[in-house]
Amino acid sequence: MKLPALLLSTLGVVSAMLTGCSDDAAPMATVPHVDLARFMGPWYVIGNIPTFLERDAYNAVESYRLDTDGTIATTFTFNKGAFDGPLQRHTPRGFVLDTRTNATWGMRFIWPVKADYRIIYLTADYSVTVIGRAKRDYVWIMAREAHISDAAWQAALDAVAAAGYDITRIKRVPQA
Repeated sequence: MKLPALLLSTLGVVSAMLTGCSDDAAPMATVPHVDLARFMGPWYVIGNIPTFLERDAYNAVESYRLDTDGTIATTFTFNKGAFDGPLQRHTPRGFVLDTRTNATWGMRFIWPVKADYRIIYLTADYSVTVIGRAKRDYVWIMAREAHISDAAWQAALDAVAAAGYDITRIKRVPQA
């Protein structure tokens, strides 16, 4: 990809993530507390309301690593268009904004803007989570395994609906 195309693509992602960053919607509850050390590591994206970047993603995985400065090194990878499609890799940086709960982050794709990122559902065993945004434009259902039970999927969907999302917009992400 040539530099101008890459720049336009990156700016498009940021624009999509930041559309309506002001919080005019009703407040969105997060989980009461996130143990950051337990939350770190790989999470398979099981379903989402996708950004334009993710619309044709297969094998999507978001991985987190807590750095010594307290920021979160993030790596998002997926195959574009098919299970064997070209590998895409993005590396935003996470910032814990609410250190009381550790459940509200800013995710920086391009300096200086931090996109809204809220942990709104997390199972006690840290096997399934839901990440939402106050604007309720995007959401991610993620799990430690590439596939989850129907009951776990339904519980995550219930959490998404309870947060005020239209769950008919949720798309399953193909995982091998």
